[in-house]
Amino acid sequence: MDITNIISAMLVLGVLGGLFGFILAVAARKFHVEVDPRQDEILAALPGANCGGCGYPGCSGYAAAVVKGLAPVDSCAAGGAEAAAKIAAVMGLEAGSSERCVALVKCSGFTAKKKFDYSGIDDCVAAMRLGGLQGPNQCADGCMGFGTCVKACPFGAISVKDGVARVDHEKCVGCMACANACPKHLIVKVPYSADIVVACASKAKGALLRKYCDIGCIGCKICERTCEHGAISIKDNLAEIDYTKCVSCSLCAPKCPRHLIRDVRLNTEGETEAIPEHVSKFAN
Repeated sequence: MDITNIISAMLVLGVLGGLFGFILAVAARKFHVEVDPRQDEILAALPGANCGGCGYPGCSGYAAAVVKGLAPVDSCAAGGAEAAAKIAAVMGLEAGSSERCVALVKCSGFTAKKKFDYSGIDDCVAAMRLGGLQGPNQCADGCMGFGTCVKACPFGAISVKDGVARVDHEKCVGCMACANACPKHLIVKVPYSADIVVACASKAKGALLRKYCDIGCIGCKICERTCEHGAISIKDNLAEIDYTKCVSCSLCAPKCPRHLIRDVRLNTEGETEAIPEHVSKFAN
């Protein structure tokens, strides 16, 4: 190839590169957006989990929202009270106090019967599509145990035991990334201090539920009548606990004919027992 052509091509590319660089520099200067320096300080105070529990796209999105006054200083579940205090200091506000919350899987389906044996991808969404939006279990509302929530948790707080997802509340920060991943919406937020739990989400009538599950709620209302504080009510055949009223008296737990309502302070012998921090609060 003629050396003159090579030199000409290099000159043209050089000129074009310089021209485009100049245009980009002008555009960057013209459209530059000033960033509040507090945004970087807030970002530094966050744990960097990018879990989305605050409702914003990652930690940077939350930091920008706080600076603009669109988000409270204590919305970072992963950072907890420590991060809230730092962010409040940056913003010149009081952090206040917020109760720690954790995730609860509303299923105890150790004995739930199967419609069919699933041997596909270990993913709850895939299993639901194959099983007609219900999955391989006869219980339409039960956990399928394929670990989609386990993969979603950035803190390693969820594991599948006996075919059902379980949350270790000592590791859980309440970001609820698991809840967003669960296609059956079985995972809910409860106070960390909650001692009494109803781990069931089935709204099927008792006669039907008994055919495929030996532990699910049948809506018998015994717990509702037993509770002296009006903390338990039956809605759509399912017992629900109002933790603003529950005083953890545990009167309801032994009355439940299905042994579904559990007092996590008691061991299997019914004696009060301190549960070690490394053990899930809702383990049997």
